[in-house]
Amino acid sequence: MKYPCRLDKFLSKAGHISRSDAKKYIKNKRVTVNSQIQTNAQFAIGESDKVSLDSKELKLIEHQYFMLNKPIGYLSTEAEANHPSAMSLIDSPLKIHAAGRLDVDTSGLLLLTSDGQWSHKVTSPNSKKFKDYRVSLADAVSDNDLQLLAKGLLLRGEDKPTLPAVTKRINEKQFILSISEGRYHQVKRMCAAIGNKVIALHREKIGDVMLDNELQPGEYRELAETEIASFN
Repeated sequence: MKYPCRLDKFLSKAGHISRSDAKKYIKNKRVTVNSQIQTNAQFAIGESDKVSLDSKELKLIEHQYFMLNKPIGYLSTEAEANHPSAMSLIDSPLKIHAAGRLDVDTSGLLLLTSDGQWSHKVTSPNSKKFKDYRVSLADAVSDNDLQLLAKGLLLRGEDKPTLPAVTKRINEKQFILSISEGRYHQVKRMCAAIGNKVIALHREKIGDVMLDNELQPGEYRELAETEIASFN
């Protein structure tokens, strides 16, 4: 928002109310500017002015940015009949969306924001940000299999192999897979291409942003300024 701006516009944006309600609150002497009652809806608000509604100071929040430890069973999109939306776990007055998706049966790091331009930077192929997944397989994975995944392989129904990836073994059935693409069900399809099946998938990192290990499934926190800026 550009300053100076009208009081009713500021109140509507900061209080997340309609412009007509903002005018009503101003008229009813419920709004103060710098501790003084202000009844003029067109009063010019500067960036340093303090606006309060019913004695509660309002802060103008342009955008918010969150990391969520998404539990299994939640969608990254809007809720459907059988599954709730991950957005329902976030307490925000703004309309937020997921910057990138996780399947309903995949857990871990999900970034959410109200900033469409920022989420485009997170998801754009041009960003070339690697995403780290902890993969649990039904059967043991060989060193040769990990090399094939890292080198890139042709997925069923596609004409171009996957881009080179990075693999790191955890144990005989678990490993970390780092990929810079976001093809449809890519990790599951890559593992199917080596004759194995994913039984659990957990995203741990996107670019330089690592899932906070203090966050339990369903918990979230706001991103730090450095984390937000890492995608700019």
